[in-house]
Amino acid sequence: MSSRGEGLMKRRLFLRAALAGLSVALPRWPAAAELPLVRVRPSDLGWPSRADWEGLRALVKDRLIAVASPIPPCIGSTDRPRSAAVFAPLGNPYYLGDEAGLTQALGWVDAWTSRPSVYAVAAETTADVVAAVNFARAHRLRLVVKGGGHSYHGASSAADSLLIWTRRLNAITVHDAFVAQGCSTPQPAVSIGAGALWGQAYDMVAREAGRYVQGGGCLTVGVAGLVQGGGFGPFSKTYGLAAASLIEAEIVTADGEVRIVNACTNPDLFWAIKGGGGGSFGVVTRLTLRTHDFPAFFGGVFATIKASSAEAFRRLIDRIVSFYAEALFNPQWGEQLSFRPGHELGIAMVFQGLEQAQAEALWRPFFDWVKASPQDYAFAQQPAILAAPAREFWTPAFLKSLPGLVIEDDRPGAPEGNLFWTSNKEEAGQVFHGYQSRWLAASLLAGERQSSLAEALFRASRHWNVSLHFNKGLAGAPPEAIAAARDTAMNPQVLDAFALAIAGASGPPAYPGVPGYEPDVTTARREAEAVKKAMQVLRDLAPEAGSYVSESDFFEADWRKAFWGGNYEKLLQVKRQYDPDGLFVVHHGVGSEGWSADGFTRSE
Repeated sequence: MSSRGEGLMKRRLFLRAALAGLSVALPRWPAAAELPLVRVRPSDLGWPSRADWEGLRALVKDRLIAVASPIPPCIGSTDRPRSAAVFAPLGNPYYLGDEAGLTQALGWVDAWTSRPSVYAVAAETTADVVAAVNFARAHRLRLVVKGGGHSYHGASSAADSLLIWTRRLNAITVHDAFVAQGCSTPQPAVSIGAGALWGQAYDMVAREAGRYVQGGGCLTVGVAGLVQGGGFGPFSKTYGLAAASLIEAEIVTADGEVRIVNACTNPDLFWAIKGGGGGSFGVVTRLTLRTHDFPAFFGGVFATIKASSAEAFRRLIDRIVSFYAEALFNPQWGEQLSFRPGHELGIAMVFQGLEQAQAEALWRPFFDWVKASPQDYAFAQQPAILAAPAREFWTPAFLKSLPGLVIEDDRPGAPEGNLFWTSNKEEAGQVFHGYQSRWLAASLLAGERQSSLAEALFRASRHWNVSLHFNKGLAGAPPEAIAAARDTAMNPQVLDAFALAIAGASGPPAYPGVPGYEPDVTTARREAEAVKKAMQVLRDLAPEAGSYVSESDFFEADWRKAFWGGNYEKLLQVKRQYDPDGLFVVHHGVGSEGWSADGFTRSE
């Protein structure tokens, strides 16, 4: 070992010994410059003593909990009934969210597996979060933050860590005229705790204010994580990014300070959390978002069309691409078209501001074209077009009145509003096999390029299902939505993209080492390769296309450019200012390049 290495090792050992005796009761916390370059594990000398943990417990009361996942005890067990009982509730996203030791996805084959933290602070106040941040910094702990727990990259899970669990920070308050600190303009808004879910927020804002707040499409996604990732919902083509509706946030930074951030106070940090990715800049505890007038109606169009041959499918894709460009490329339409192996087109579009008769008239030419060629096309799912009063759409009573649309939380005593989309059923507890996304520029819809886009979608579908999510690209949105998105940290490509192309594969709830419930690694790798081939076709079509950070490839090579484009250097400057020692580390997050994959070791 070199003399430099020996000196570094001695300093680390000295600091471990010195910090081992620290208690949360001490009045002084170490400055970032005093911290070593590793995080400690339970087996390390510097791991907090029982007295240290009890000191933290005294600060947060009974909200310090020992974390245990129900799954690891089944590893190696031959007790199949017990394992079956453990895995049965994993298809319920509310159960997953209410378990400190679980995440909404259980892992990604060859990438990560959901692991429980050692302890969690189940925060109910901002002071709880401050105590946890200070404790983690003082004792050099790996720190994890979880609200909804939906991170595709496993950012809300890490073994040997301290978890800040924001689930109980779920208060929702509606404002007729909110004025951000240091600013002067009042705006209709809603303040939402970091642990609230979007289904709860939609319902509350509609009932209390008769207004709409732009959020995510999945009812069980956490509010804070979605906003920090940028945030798309079914109607983003009208209302823009969730992050662009952010007026103000409360955030606890790595130094334990509680900061109010908005356009007038700490504007650099405010900008960074609007799309810079969750878990990198601090712990967001509260967000205040602009609310919007409801349109008269929300609605949807659903159908599945199967072509009889490859050539017929080519023609169908060409027709739907031109139909979208001519009739649907505007703020009224969102959601997706899916191009599937087996010559199948899936239609799951949503609209706002149209009556049902108007939507039916708009789609009639396309469906008539399909019906005119029965030798080539058949409806595997007959077209269904419906519209409903927008103000009623998010109420549990209305959602449950539509057959097959939602599933209720089936646990005894579950709140009435615990609903999730039936289409999300397979996502609860899933294990990812592969997942990639790419923004597609609106220039691909130009007349001379439509045929190239249609051909690429056809060739991609030979490998795997590819979906175009039109609400996850802002081209065609109102100018004010685009202007607001321009003032976020998102990759600027989103402004010119008409859609986000996604290809993903996953399996049912599974966990390594549990007989009968282990991930199917062979199938996962085969499907991951198919996803890669499908998306390569679109990469060839749009070589410089970026990717949406919250829905992206765990193995993305050039992730800085893909996720944030030219905004990355500015984000890195903000990171270095507010978290110079990297207390907050997530996979492929801003400033993570100097850390090991598990976030325990930093190289300099």
